[in-house]
Amino acid sequence: MTSALILATAGVFGLICGSFLNVCVYRIPRNKSLVWPPSACPQCGARIKWYDNIPLISYLVLLGKCRHCKKPISWQYPVVELLTGLLTVLCVWRFGLSAWMGVVLVAVYALIALSAIDLELMIIPDRFSLGLIVWGLLFAWLNPNFSGVWWQKELYALLGAAAGLFGVLAIALVGTWIFKKEAMGGGDVKLMGGVGALIGWQGVITTIVFASFFGLVYALFLMVFKGKKGADAIPFGPFLSLGALINLMYLILPSMLVIEI
Repeated sequence: MTSALILATAGVFGLICGSFLNVCVYRIPRNKSLVWPPSACPQCGARIKWYDNIPLISYLVLLGKCRHCKKPISWQYPVVELLTGLLTVLCVWRFGLSAWMGVVLVAVYALIALSAIDLELMIIPDRFSLGLIVWGLLFAWLNPNFSGVWWQKELYALLGAAAGLFGVLAIALVGTWIFKKEAMGGGDVKLMGGVGALIGWQGVITTIVFASFFGLVYALFLMVFKGKKGADAIPFGPFLSLGALINLMYLILPSMLVIEI
């Protein structure tokens, strides 16, 4: 039973976190500080005032353009903010105000950030992929996906991480041998270690299945509109993240969750 007020508050909180994730997406792969200097337009370098940095609203008010140079603001900013807000509401709705909800929420934020980075630069920073492994192992004792006492849950998380790392590494090596080019990057392999630590070895399998399906659909889309070369190399991190999200929160589909007004 989750009140509408709590969900609305979660949505606002998620929008704010989404704004911060945009900072992470831009600065982390460029080895820049997350706290200094203050936000500025990447085109003209003008400082962004607080009233031009309100999630979603400022983008709409400015019509998607910088107030100073009038150059377009990337669609990534409102999309990441909106997605983070919606997924925050979904997490609170699915798990309630619980400790496990907090664990899942941090993992979801990491998946959003690494997906945006992978889409732009075709890399997944280790602080996200390896960080998810540590995060999953650290809070395995809270994990409802695993049964038993705390040390048994820890073993399940370790098994899941190992299945994600070494299982996907084997797939990557076989794919590279078959296609004579890199089939899956090291960042994807480490990401699946983190996914396995959170949802277990079974979740690793279903995540890969989901990711492969959505990745294939995306590749076919690119081939239709951009030709064969357009689908030569696609970032796989976003599709692995989507598969992981489905695994983390799939029980929301059959659940009858009531919102109190």
